[in-house]
Amino acid sequence: MAAAKAAPTLDRLFESAVIGGLDAPNRIVLAPLTRSRATQDGVPTPLMAEYYRQRSGAGLVVSEGTVVSPQGASYARVPGLYTARQVEAWKPVVAAAKGRGALVYAQLWHVGRQAHSMVQPDGLSPCAPSAIPIIGDLYRSPAGRIPFEVPRELTEAGIAEIVAQFAAAARNALDAGFDGVELHGANGYLIDQFLNASSNGRTDRYGGTFSNRVRFLAEILDALAEGMPMDRVGLRLSPSSTWMDMRDPDKRGVYSAVVRLASARGLAYLHFVEPGIAGSVDVEGDRAAVVPTSDLAAHFAGPVIVTGGHTAESAAARIEAGTADLVGFGRLFIANPDLPYRFQAGAELEPLRREGLYGGGEAGYTDYPLHPDNPHAVPSLAS
Repeated sequence: MAAAKAAPTLDRLFESAVIGGLDAPNRIVLAPLTRSRATQDGVPTPLMAEYYRQRSGAGLVVSEGTVVSPQGASYARVPGLYTARQVEAWKPVVAAAKGRGALVYAQLWHVGRQAHSMVQPDGLSPCAPSAIPIIGDLYRSPAGRIPFEVPRELTEAGIAEIVAQFAAAARNALDAGFDGVELHGANGYLIDQFLNASSNGRTDRYGGTFSNRVRFLAEILDALAEGMPMDRVGLRLSPSSTWMDMRDPDKRGVYSAVVRLASARGLAYLHFVEPGIAGSVDVEGDRAAVVPTSDLAAHFAGPVIVTGGHTAESAAARIEAGTADLVGFGRLFIANPDLPYRFQAGAELEPLRREGLYGGGEAGYTDYPLHPDNPHAVPSLAS
């Protein structure tokens, strides 16, 4: 009888990794997490610096979704990278996140049709690839849940304007001290909306075939390449998610086209949201839409990050199996700011509190305890 295969050691999580020619001190990633602690005009705050400082033990820190324009936001108090004030305010936040050697990437974000006219600067309905509303989900307005609006279909000139906004935000990210940027192509936001047939009914060069639906992303990459090397650009994808009405008859086909594009461009990494995750929650999912992460990752030549419901043990197993190079953690990292230490020490993990997840002050944000035995506990900025 064959001997049982030994469980992978957690040591794999603490090996260094190379991303964009730079060394990440371990393979644990702080996944991008919207926390809504910026000012009303999208300027990062000192409290955000404390939050990232506490979590600077990750090998790679990916910032919360950071919008490329006022029109790109869906909710209040998310940070931006489109004004000089925002860039200056990001600098101490990035420095805090790098405090223990982490690489730090800015996640660039445009929500497209997930916004609402009540938060659009011009008061118009939000933009999207096509005038197709989100069905099956509701917008979280201050007064409660309401239906999403029919969005405005982007003109080709409008598409070009947003491409330029992504490029400007990427340049601003480098000016703020970020090591690179991650394009948010997941969770039903604008890039994802171009990819899926349920939100893209265009008949021009941005719709129809896989190559046409990938064109918006390709043009963003072309624009970014004018100001930064492609190995400082990551891409986040959620190939199996149907959240926010992201449906397509051939998920595998369209996301395979994206992976081929990313590999040909030599991107820093691909960051996959695992099946079973919809936005920020666990779901059963549409089994017909599931594309195993490993199937897509096998066709990418660079580092692969996977995020979604992992434990230390499952993360080490993915790295040991060669189906991921780094593993992202979201909810565990919110509740355990020194998560890498706790993994390494086998320490107990704190539970997540729902209060304070989105908006507010220190409560539920920077008041989670560091482990008392952690010799590398980062002192508070206020101390």
